[in-house]
Amino acid sequence: MKHSLKFEVYHDGAYYCARCFDFDIFTQGSTLDEVTANIKEAVQLYFEDSEKKEVKDNYDGILTVMEMAM
Repeated sequence: MKHSLKFEVYHDGAYYCARCFDFDIFTQGSTLDEVTANIKEAVQLYFEDSEKKEVKDNYDGILTVMEMAM
């Protein structure tokens, strides 16, 4: 069974930050569009290592959890 990589996305006052629940992956961006693009790039770079490629096969997508302030 494949899983989705889960990210928490929150605004720290200056940037949108994204932290992966499953692996040591963190990125940020000035906008939600930028942080979304950066998440995709960070995941690709993280799994570039040949030892991690087998682990990547167990994941089929990215799920983000947004923290929204009202």
